[in-house]
Amino acid sequence: MADLESSSAAIVAAEGWLVDRQHDGGYWVGVLESNSCMEAEWLLAMHFLGIPNDPKQDRVVRGIWRAQRPDGSWEVYRNAPAGDINTTVECYAAMRAVGHAADDPRLVRARQWIGEHGGLSAVRVFTRYWLALIGEWPWDATPALPPELVALPAWFPVSIYRFAAWARATLVPLCVLSARRPVRPLPPEARLDELFPNGRRRFDFSIAPRNKLVSWESVFVAIDRALKLYMRLPVQPGREASVRLAVEWILKHQDADGAWGGIQPPWIYALMAMHVEGYPLTHPAVAKGLDAFNAHWAVERDGALYLQASESPVWDTIWAVLAMVESGHAERNAAAIDRGVAWLLGQQSTTPGDWAVHTRPNTPCGGWAFQRANVAYPDVDDTAVAMLTLAKIKRCATNRPSLDAALRRATDWVLAMQCSNGGWASFDRNNTSRLVTKIPFCDFGEVIDPPSVDVTAHVVEALAYLDFTAQDVRVRRAVRFILKEQESDGSWFGRWGVNHIYGTAAVLPALAAVNVRGPFLDRAADWLTAHQNADGGWGETPVSYADDRMRGVGESTPSQTAWALMGLLAMESARYDAAIDRGVAFLVDRQSEGTWQEPQYTGTGFPGYGVGERATRSNGRLAMLDQGAELSRGFMLNYNLYRHYFPLLALIRAGKRPERSEPSDVEFIVRATKTADLQTT
Repeated sequence: MADLESSSAAIVAAEGWLVDRQHDGGYWVGVLESNSCMEAEWLLAMHFLGIPNDPKQDRVVRGIWRAQRPDGSWEVYRNAPAGDINTTVECYAAMRAVGHAADDPRLVRARQWIGEHGGLSAVRVFTRYWLALIGEWPWDATPALPPELVALPAWFPVSIYRFAAWARATLVPLCVLSARRPVRPLPPEARLDELFPNGRRRFDFSIAPRNKLVSWESVFVAIDRALKLYMRLPVQPGREASVRLAVEWILKHQDADGAWGGIQPPWIYALMAMHVEGYPLTHPAVAKGLDAFNAHWAVERDGALYLQASESPVWDTIWAVLAMVESGHAERNAAAIDRGVAWLLGQQSTTPGDWAVHTRPNTPCGGWAFQRANVAYPDVDDTAVAMLTLAKIKRCATNRPSLDAALRRATDWVLAMQCSNGGWASFDRNNTSRLVTKIPFCDFGEVIDPPSVDVTAHVVEALAYLDFTAQDVRVRRAVRFILKEQESDGSWFGRWGVNHIYGTAAVLPALAAVNVRGPFLDRAADWLTAHQNADGGWGETPVSYADDRMRGVGESTPSQTAWALMGLLAMESARYDAAIDRGVAFLVDRQSEGTWQEPQYTGTGFPGYGVGERATRSNGRLAMLDQGAELSRGFMLNYNLYRHYFPLLALIRAGKRPERSEPSDVEFIVRATKTADLQTT
């Protein structure tokens, strides 16, 4: 067991490590790792744009080769049980595009793996678009994305504003590419003939509905066929005006750093769409977009260069500041805290974005985005944790009028973003139309943004520190949403972190903050303790998104151990103290040079359900999921600072534990009775 002295020393060392890594501007940011599609698609885009001499190319290629698995494939997350067909095909195509021969032993292994795992017939729609762009797939065999979608009113069932923010930003430039059907073929010696072992003429390129019976999927497949017939007509009324509108939308939504939407896909597709529409590489918007990879999006490691799928300076800074505020060492960390807060206040967005389409008119913005330059897409999760952090600072420094103003704006915006079911989503309000998920285009990731328990819990916890109580109607509705979403085993699903450990650990402190107690919390805490590993830590593999039997199962990680600890520390009962002590000892013992190591992926971009929330479960597997443990429809992330500020926070909170005793049966019944209406209403 870790004693108080060793735990305190670990906290001091971790604080020092964090202070030393604060950037000059006052922020913190860790590397955001994903998968090799990011680099492969950049190389393919450079081929498409006709940029053969990008000075980054050799280092990008080195990074892709370094990520190849021994069996020849590439994976979605570290140590996945299997490689991913989509990532592998895109990496293969990229290596051929930059000049590697088909008989390169590394490509021979990749090609053999591809053939053994369904070949090109098994790839997703996004990969098919990439193959079409380089002349390896017929455009007729890709889902048609008419640019007329951009002109549809927001209330229309398949308006672009029915799609999640990330899908919308990706969809618009893809509409331009789908309408124009450009092809920049690979050189003859680099064609992918070897991936068509029976010849192209005998290959089945067709798109079949996922549901063979009469369904929305089959209806949209029929519509897709009609759209393709329309695109062959010599005259297409309104087409040019729609393309111009799409390009205007793209230009309007470019981020200050040159990217789009704060994520890689719309950034890359926008560059190609603008190029197809005649924008030269020297055009300011295009040049700025191309140059973005030379700045904070690039990560260099041991001579290899990687392209981040996104970047997390706001998110990382919020949590880093929160940890230092809670540490109790305000005087020692005052300068770092002040610089971090000043940077955060400067990042608050006050301009309208896409979120305004489905909120009440004239709602002012006061949110924070995940990234430093993405002002059009503030998100509720970043904003909620920023509110929590600033509220805790305000309690220690009541003479900061800038904090009051920022908190007022943020609170008003977050409350306006509450969804009709009482929960909160990430980027939009009531973005829950499953109709758009039936479109053939939508066979990857999530294309809608329904409310999630983890985001809702963060909002509830923040509101509690702003003196909202469970009697407030908005908090009450949120609590009902959370309780309704509890799983039969006592856990909660994690939308933005892996997985049930993340969701459960978010809920327990939130409900404790608004004094909601009851047996449902004990069931959740019992679930956490039941999944503690023998080494004292907690871990959960991303496989749990595809197989319910893997909930809470995996090798121990610092971030997931910290989440579990923070969940248990929110409980009043002393019966979890032994598990807490073992978890604290795990973190103390594994600290090295002031920090922790965590190569595992514990962050979630997309579970791969398509509908953005937990799916119907059957026989231990997720019934709606067309993927295995490799998560071919998912997108997993490794936030490189999760390994640091979450363990630091957990150790700090563990060190502040009050003396607790087991409540009597009478006390427990009283607490449960007072909150019973929250469970059943």
